[in-house]
Amino acid sequence: MNKRIKDKINEIEKYLGELEIIKPLIFEEYKNNFEKKAACERYFQKIIESVTDLASLIIKEKRFETPESENDFFKILTKTKMIDSILAEKLEHAKSMRNFIIHQYGKIDDLLVFASIDEELFEDVTKFLKIIKNEK
Repeated sequence: MNKRIKDKINEIEKYLGELEIIKPLIFEEYKNNFEKKAACERYFQKIIESVTDLASLIIKEKRFETPESENDFFKILTKTKMIDSILAEKLEHAKSMRNFIIHQYGKIDDLLVFASIDEELFEDVTKFLKIIKNEK
């Protein structure tokens, strides 16, 4: 595993740890605290951008097929059997939510974002990192 991949993994783990510290335990606190909500959304964005960057680095290092766009990263990792289709779909959904948050397409559903951060982000990203770390 090259240094850039290791550095990206460390970056993602750092962001996850920082998000864990600031993330409210309950939705009401998230919804009513503008600063916490904004910080959580920003960390969500940074984590998903870094996960996407990591997928790109893996594809380049392994010399997998060249993606036509970043929308193909997780599909390629599925096709090459690095990750399963369920994890790929979850990471794609997180990437879509990231796009929704940063481009603010309409009103952001705070409950949906909080649930994604609270229930899915840590589990899915940690699983992805474990798979990448276990690759020889």
